Amino acid sequence: MARQNTVFKEAYNRYAAALRQDATLPSEPDIAAQLGISRSTARAILTRLADEGIILWNKRQKTVLREPTAQDFYPSEETDSLHDVIERSFMQRILSDDAAPGMQINELELAREIGTGTTSVREFLIRFSRFGLIEKRPNSHWILKGFTREFALELADVREMFELHSAAEFVKLPPENDAWQALAEIKAEHEAMLADLDLRYKDFSALDERFHLLIHRAAKNRFIADFYDAIAIIFHYHYQWNKAFARQRNERAIHEHLDYIAALESRDPKAIDFSCRLHLRSARQTLLQSLPQTGAEDV
Repeated sequence: MARQNTVFKEAYNRYAAALRQDATLPSEPDIAAQLGISRSTARAILTRLADEGIILWNKRQKTVLREPTAQDFYPSEETDSLHDVIERSFMQRILSDDAAPGMQINELELAREIGTGTTSVREFLIRFSRFGLIEKRPNSHWILKGFTREFALELADVREMFELHSAAEFVKLPPENDAWQALAEIKAEHEAMLADLDLRYKDFSALDERFHLLIHRAAKNRFIADFYDAIAIIFHYHYQWNKAFARQRNERAIHEHLDYIAALESRDPKAIDFSCRLHLRSARQTLLQSLPQTGAEDV
């Protein structure tokens, strides 16, 4: 159940939260379809509910004996959204050593590996395919088309345009807005990572994603949010594509983030614009250098 663990816990919490005493539960296939998971994961959920005395499971008859309490749920830090689980499994395939243009991605295999339903996997792949990195083929197959220099440049251009706007909107948030507290916490995490960089530099990509997502949310623009939700996958993972000099690259990015955060805290539009452009220019170079076909080319 190792691969399915996060899917199981997230789905279990969702399903348990909706249970009401004396209700009769549907069949395993119906539960799997309702939650967007595999039948085996649905069965595991029912097994745990029965073991905890939450339901009575007698062959096809499943009755809720009591509503779950707080102790019956998995802690939030142990669960990921189904989207995050699919995203992580998909990108692990893209990042594998044998991944190359023309590689096939099978919906059924990916769903089985994750422990979820094929519908959820298909929806993720369809959404991701808008950007031209994968292409649908018959019989639930997809083809990896490759990540080209031209694609990277176009992606960086759009990202820079959106982030400059979002950063300008961020400083308009009132002081009591939760975003400022979140920014302070992210700043502290950067400083802690810098103090223990030799051991923690590989964790930077996740922190990078959180930081930029916080800034983009300030724009409250549905098109920017939709763009970033999908494209953040690439900028989140590109730090892992080329592992050469990873520590040095991440250290530079951490310092740039701290300068960027200081500019946001100052609310100085010129300082914000300068630090934002400087960091995004470095991110563009890092992205291009991660591509095998760019070699030693400079931006």
